Amino acid sequence: QVQLVESGGGLVQAGDSLRLSCAASGRTSAVMAWFRQVPGKERNFVASITWSGITYDADSVKDRFTISRDNTKNTVFLQMNSLKPEDTAVYYCALEPSGNYRDPEAYTYWGQGTQVTVSS
Repeated sequence: QVQLVESGGGLVQAGDSLRLSCAASGRTSAVMAWFRQVPGKERNFVASITWSGITYDADSVKDRFTISRDNTKNTVFLQMNSLKPEDTAVYYCALEPSGNYRDPEAYTYWGQGTQVTVSS
């Protein structure tokens, strides 16, 4: 059984930092990713990372967010700096895309999500 458990979300002020973690069990994936979603809107790509450490970021988070992974612990991280109110969302980690890594429909496995709220 595949399980992804996210942690690290919370309520912070604009300009603060947070670090999200997602521990995966039951499956090892070449690609791990983070998405985010605001109620009533589509789930959007944030960042992804391959087994060898190649990363891709959404333009909206470039130079502020950094994705990384610890392959020995099957865990992916998202370091979020200079947070803005528009970063407020539920953040989800995902494994094993079958196609376009930026497309949430391509992913097989998802975590339960962790809320990030940034106040102005």
